[in-house]
Amino acid sequence: MGRFVEGEDRRQSLLLPESLDDYVTEDNPVRVVEVFIDELDLGALGFDGVRPAATGRPAYHPSTLLKIYLYGYLNRVQSSRRLEREAQRNIELMWLTGRLAPDFKTIASFRRDNGPAIRAVCAQFVVLCRQFGLFTRAVVAIDGSKFKAVNTRDKNFTVAKVARRIEQVDANIVRYLAALDRADREESDVAEAKTSRIKDKIAGLRRQMQALREMEQTVQDAPDQQVSLTDPDARSMATSGRGTGVVGYNVQTAVDAEHHLIVAHEVTNQGHDRTQLTPMALKAQQATGQEALTALADRGYFSGDQVLSCEGTGIAPHVPRPLTSSGTKRGFFTRQDFSYDAAQDHYTCPAGARLTKANRRADHAEDFDFYRHLSACHTCALRPQCTPTKLRRIKRWEHEAVLEKMQARLDQMPDAMKIRRQTVEHPFGTLKAWMGTTHFLTKTLEKVRTEMSLHVLAYNIKRMIKIFGVIPLMQAIRA
Repeated sequence: MGRFVEGEDRRQSLLLPESLDDYVTEDNPVRVVEVFIDELDLGALGFDGVRPAATGRPAYHPSTLLKIYLYGYLNRVQSSRRLEREAQRNIELMWLTGRLAPDFKTIASFRRDNGPAIRAVCAQFVVLCRQFGLFTRAVVAIDGSKFKAVNTRDKNFTVAKVARRIEQVDANIVRYLAALDRADREESDVAEAKTSRIKDKIAGLRRQMQALREMEQTVQDAPDQQVSLTDPDARSMATSGRGTGVVGYNVQTAVDAEHHLIVAHEVTNQGHDRTQLTPMALKAQQATGQEALTALADRGYFSGDQVLSCEGTGIAPHVPRPLTSSGTKRGFFTRQDFSYDAAQDHYTCPAGARLTKANRRADHAEDFDFYRHLSACHTCALRPQCTPTKLRRIKRWEHEAVLEKMQARLDQMPDAMKIRRQTVEHPFGTLKAWMGTTHFLTKTLEKVRTEMSLHVLAYNIKRMIKIFGVIPLMQAIRA
């Protein structure tokens, strides 16, 4: 083996055994895990088993199991069975746990039984970041992304899916019945065997049809008319690509625009983001400790009620208004082409006519007004570009001033959406890369929230190591 670097003889005995500490360098990230968890008050955070039982077999301390999980999520090892193997062979994990190696059942039960406490640990790390003065910019970007659940599409049923599958099964039964008729007209041993196979297929399809009829009733009785068999809380959600919907969860995050730390997160099983602006902004405001907070979000979060609920809370939302008018595609003037005069309470159309407010009907219970000009539209030369009807009307929400104020803020911050995209898209890509193709490993909304908190905590720790470095971060945590 000359001219090569040679290793030691594994059978060589040592008079003084080497210490595990010699294998873990001073700037190893595993030391951050040790320091952070040792500084926590696990009893106050709600962990079970902090005080040992007086009788029975001694249990593992919660700090040991929490260290195993945090180390695993930092190193893309989320499975309890894989963590069991790593505890038996991984030198860093041996150093972290003092050579303790719990079995996979103990590891999995810890995550299952301490969900709220684990989520509190994630929030505690954000508090630590706030104490370091990292959230002074007071700008967060909010976004949501769909994560796959432990539930395939075939095990998820909606009204449309059940109807489509019933139609497919019915078509297959008709096809096999026609094939059976053709086989019956043939007189041979091959035809007899073929007839037997076709009858078995038809019987199977009829059993499948019966199961689908029962599922149809189950889906109709469900609160949201959707049923998932493997993970009952998972829901079918549309994604941006056509035909690429997933059965999973909608993960919401609020990310600090300066250091790209995830300051708040939530997991829901709603497929849209329209009702998430205010809840996520309030969570981010509380987490950062900033009374005045700028919240950036995309068009999917636009909701007049959500923007209105941010008024008076110190949160300044920046959400572009979606252009949903069908008149744009037909070449008509849009609402943006009509200017509003707040002092005189009227709109001015592109032709210069003033549209005034119409009187509300006595039975009108909606919270918007209509503006129109009774005579100008009839003789207007621009009418073919304005409306296909006799009269153009503009609808105005009674709280429209709140949306106009938000639009003014967007006009003063032209790069708001660029900042949002650069801030919040990268964490989602990183987390999905860590999770792999299956994303979540646990089932039900409560357990998935716990799993997501471990991912967010691991992400934030890696970001802090990148910002501070291992040794300065440990010193700051101890201080």
